[in-house]
Amino acid sequence: MVKLGILLFILFSIALYSALELLDLIQTTNDMFVIFGVKLVFFFSMLVIFRYLALLFFSTLQIILSSKRDFGYVKPTKKVSLILPAYNEEAVIIPSLKGMLEQTYPNYEIIVMDDGSTDRTYELAKAFEFEEGERSLRVLTKKNGGKSRALNYAIERAKGELIMSCDADSKLSPDAIELMVRHFEDPTIGAVAGSVYVSNRVNIWTKLQALEYIQGLNMVRNGQAFLKLVNIIPGPIGMFRKDAIEKVGLYEHDTFAEDCDLTLRLIQAGYRIDFEPEALSVTEAPEELLSLIKQRYRWTRGILQAIKKHRDYLWSFKDNPSMTIVAWYMLFEGVIWPFMDFWANLFIIYLALLGGVNQLLVFWWLLFVVLDVAGAIYCLLVTKEDLSLAWYALYYRLFFIGVVNMGKMFSTLEEWFNIKMSWGKLDRKGAI
Repeated sequence: MVKLGILLFILFSIALYSALELLDLIQTTNDMFVIFGVKLVFFFSMLVIFRYLALLFFSTLQIILSSKRDFGYVKPTKKVSLILPAYNEEAVIIPSLKGMLEQTYPNYEIIVMDDGSTDRTYELAKAFEFEEGERSLRVLTKKNGGKSRALNYAIERAKGELIMSCDADSKLSPDAIELMVRHFEDPTIGAVAGSVYVSNRVNIWTKLQALEYIQGLNMVRNGQAFLKLVNIIPGPIGMFRKDAIEKVGLYEHDTFAEDCDLTLRLIQAGYRIDFEPEALSVTEAPEELLSLIKQRYRWTRGILQAIKKHRDYLWSFKDNPSMTIVAWYMLFEGVIWPFMDFWANLFIIYLALLGGVNQLLVFWWLLFVVLDVAGAIYCLLVTKEDLSLAWYALYYRLFFIGVVNMGKMFSTLEEWFNIKMSWGKLDRKGAI
């Protein structure tokens, strides 16, 4: 950990030096547009560096605290209802169910919630039905009405005091339930997120997403977990206290990010949201660029819809500081960062084309490449993942983040103008 800290300190020192080099340009020009632009780019760069440092700091503290925390033996007295919403998932439903049936926690039920599938999803799941002591699997079906309605239908019929959701294109690690249940010994915990990893690392797009997931989990979510303010319980693996989600009104149907909206409402109600990094779910990531863009478009629209629903909390720090912190963080990640990153790139290129400032372009790219590589190395070492993925941090900066940010910007504009959108279900490859 000490060697890792030294490496990160060196990398962040390079990043800070690169940012400070931006200010040198102000001394050599009287152009007010250039002066304003450089100051804006510098301010944005400082925000990004602060974000990285804060997340790394809190993430490291969380890892240290978690290593010292001893849950002890937790009796399996809490019934867990593991809900699998499914719509036309015949390609992945069987491996997903097998992962659920391998759970080491003895006291759980599986509810497959078929949302009016037109393929063999219901038939394939029905063949797995059983009831054996404290464990059971049953398949429910209803007319297609969307994921949030399917989840609510199953929750209302669930017998467990804890609700665990898992997407049909994901597969749980055998100890996932056992690891997550422990957190609910604390009565203030309303929900716990698990770790999501990409299963199909078959091309550059899926490997970039694999790195993105690892960084998002182990730097971002670990950092948020230190404050018990994880802002999104992911669809592939999340556990909730049933009476907590009943208290806030179950899933609502007015966003395309029902998991984000529910998490925000739990935070609003005063619950703390934790993270269990060892509880794993492997999921199938989009393998083609168009599918990736569609997925991120929907995610961004959904998150923006959730922010709009709770926008009053942007200005209510005194009444609910937790919600204000989370709302501003999400707004920065979803809207401010993509637009600023895009504008800053155009501005730096504009300066380079003016001539005599090519060094500025180099330092701008060096700043963010170093941050990306530093974050990648940290997360890969913490998770003991393949360090070769760190090379993809270079591709991440060169074009991946640009593609993702373009999708976020179009999503923001379309959400602003209330342009109608559909769910945009991805085709499954059966790669879990």
